[in-house]
Amino acid sequence: MLMRSIKAALALTGMLTVQAKADAVEDFYKGKTITMIVSYGPGGGYDIYGRLLAQHMSKHIPGHPTIIINNMPGAGSLKGANYIYNVAPKDGTVFGTFARNTALLALIDKTDQNVQYDPLKFTWLGSSSSGANDAYVLIARKDAKNKSIEDLRRKDGPPLILGSTGEGTSSDAMPIVLRDMLGFNIKGIAGYTDSGALYLAMERGEIEGRTTGISSVKSNKPDWLKPDGPMHVLVVMGRATRYPELPNVPTARELAKTDNDRKLIEVIELPYSTSRPFAAPPGVPKDRADALMKAFMETHKDPEYLAAATKLGVDVSPIDGNEVRKLIEGISKVPPDLMKQVEAVIRAN
Repeated sequence: MLMRSIKAALALTGMLTVQAKADAVEDFYKGKTITMIVSYGPGGGYDIYGRLLAQHMSKHIPGHPTIIINNMPGAGSLKGANYIYNVAPKDGTVFGTFARNTALLALIDKTDQNVQYDPLKFTWLGSSSSGANDAYVLIARKDAKNKSIEDLRRKDGPPLILGSTGEGTSSDAMPIVLRDMLGFNIKGIAGYTDSGALYLAMERGEIEGRTTGISSVKSNKPDWLKPDGPMHVLVVMGRATRYPELPNVPTARELAKTDNDRKLIEVIELPYSTSRPFAAPPGVPKDRADALMKAFMETHKDPEYLAAATKLGVDVSPIDGNEVRKLIEGISKVPPDLMKQVEAVIRAN
């Protein structure tokens, strides 16, 4: 009888402690404003995912704070990532999104002064997409002189002109993979601020193609993917298998020239499992961090969020912050010799 009483008292104490923490989180966020840093300009894939989340996440956070967007493009999203890690308040009132390969960039070269964060120390909320229903693709104008894989592998013809954002980002690294591992005759032009600028440059004919997420194309330029549209997809990346909606388009792994190149491509594609990551600074109080991660995952089950995502054509296959951390830890365990080769590819000009 005494043991039952003790157990009941302990259970009650635990319940009261949990309730007290919940009340403290609610009291903190009530009347507050959360700033979401989107490390790219308006209109691109990361911006779309960020604004979609901001519209629906507040109701799942205790205290229902207002969420506002602060676009912070620069250096292929490193400006925003560095700000979140080093400058943003660590009280749970700021979180944001940045390039999917932000963690990989930090792990391949810990001496890079442009990378001012430890990816394992971010307060990870999760990723809106694990890439399960998405793909990273090479999309190009149909009127470009290179119309097929065979054309792209001809060294005596004109190169396909691709645009990208900052050095080391997905849109910059993948063209290097296409050039050096798949043997494509391409020329990259880096320095565009964001996806919106790249899409506009493609429409103008300033560049002939780019690498991007298929969900970003669906959201921004759905007419491009129609049979009579002005663009076509030539290669699928970020996946081990072909994208179901493009069954005739080969994957980068299929086109790799050697087994070693295929292994390198697999490592470079690892970040696509955290395709749309969201994180807060390190050091956020645990109760608030837990509340934000829970709200993040609950938002991705919200019928209104899902309806809006379907309308936008974006992939919703979320993973939580703990899973993101495990994936980053997996990248950190890639053999050093292989990681050195990955660094050489990403840093290549």
